[in-house]
Amino acid sequence: MKLLVLGGTKFLGRHIVDAALGQGHEVILFNRGTTNPELFPQLERVTGDREGGLSGLEGRDFDGVIDTSGYVPRIVRQSTELLSKAAAFYAFISSISVYPDGTPPGYDESAPTQKLADPGSENIPVDYGALKAACERVVEESFPGRSVQVRAGLIVGPHDPTGRFTYWVRRIAAGGEVLVPAPAAAPVQVIDARDLADWAVRMVAAGTPGVFNATGPAQSLTMGALVEACARATGSAARFTWVDPGFLLERAVEPWSELPLWLPGEEGLLQASIAAATGAGLRFRSLEDTARDTWEWVRTLSDPPGDAGMALEREATLLAEWRMAS
Repeated sequence: MKLLVLGGTKFLGRHIVDAALGQGHEVILFNRGTTNPELFPQLERVTGDREGGLSGLEGRDFDGVIDTSGYVPRIVRQSTELLSKAAAFYAFISSISVYPDGTPPGYDESAPTQKLADPGSENIPVDYGALKAACERVVEESFPGRSVQVRAGLIVGPHDPTGRFTYWVRRIAAGGEVLVPAPAAAPVQVIDARDLADWAVRMVAAGTPGVFNATGPAQSLTMGALVEACARATGSAARFTWVDPGFLLERAVEPWSELPLWLPGEEGLLQASIAAATGAGLRFRSLEDTARDTWEWVRTLSDPPGDAGMALEREATLLAEWRMAS
């Protein structure tokens, strides 16, 4: 298969390229050449810009396209309209964030998605989920019956630039007393970028259309199980102190950013049904393997990735206040 990857050198994209090469496919990269340009020197790279700089793709033919970098419908449409006759199949990496707050646990792909309050909005930080949902519709319009919409959950693993899951790996590896939002039984979902990449490439190669929630693992996962897996993976003797969510919210602790994977009151969003994706062949490595590989990668860096997570001084203050309150 001749596969065009829009992006391909940051996080999920680089794992998609690795997966495609591992499966024996020919890969062509299209990007601006500004992010990790040293990667994949053996591959053909078309340098351009998704917004008005697509001329390098004109007159080309591809068996499949994987779009890892589409966020704004207007810009995605430029790519899909150009490629609709040049490619047999299009995979769009979307997000679980297309579903609105308040979505009930166990939701599947038929659940309602967000709509833009302002149809002209291109404000990605504010309207991320609604923009992704609008991008999905653009892709299906250009590739009717020839596209797959991959609604990914929190993507984790080596080369993750956000630092979300990586925060827990790093903090637990450091040991000592670790603040964790209660309860330990709170549901969470994550997916290793390598598992998602392998499956996405296989979906394109098979030409399997549809919409799929793509997160994991296969069995239910809790916050308690996640931090314990991080401890085992890093050989840490960290002690976990489970702190009441109300206490944290009273002190303006930011869910998801300051304490990643914590969504008080919106836990349903971390309980997506993935039956369709697993039925279509999505498989998972163990969370402990993901944590171990993430820790090995982090230790090669001079600075931790991303800005997610809680500062040690803030954590220490909250833990002291929690002990006094308890």
